[in-house]
Amino acid sequence: MKVIAIDPGYERMGVAIIEKVSGKEILVFSECFKTSAKIPHGERLKLIGQEIEMLIKKYKPEAMAIETLFFQNNQKTAMHVSEARGVMLYVAAVAGLSVKEFSPMEIKIAVTGYGKSEKGQVTEMVKKLIIINKDIKYDDEYDAIAAGLTYFASVRNY
Repeated sequence: MKVIAIDPGYERMGVAIIEKVSGKEILVFSECFKTSAKIPHGERLKLIGQEIEMLIKKYKPEAMAIETLFFQNNQKTAMHVSEARGVMLYVAAVAGLSVKEFSPMEIKIAVTGYGKSEKGQVTEMVKKLIIINKDIKYDDEYDAIAAGLTYFASVRNY
């Protein structure tokens, strides 16, 4: 089974394709997709949708794992990420993917065993749980991979 996993964002979005083969998760692809603040809002949303659509067509996942939003401060950022997340969910629905949403705490529990883990702890556990054969520069990618690992930890029948 193959899953597209997403750490939603507006400026930066972490995306991972994870496949489970013979009981082991394998990282097939990951990236941190970026949109420029110089591009109009609607165009940025379109680019995000096109990127997700292209990855679904290329890798043919059966499901999507996506992190729910948690914002404390900036309402404008929260709105933009919410809108981008809506585009991601729409693209998944059009493609016929089943979608599972996970809170940051659920992801931390699944990956580290502790819901209040620090970002660095999540990253270190992700490195231990799945083989990564590439350089990863942004936390967004690790967060997407963690969401994908949470999907596989939460779904038993596949």
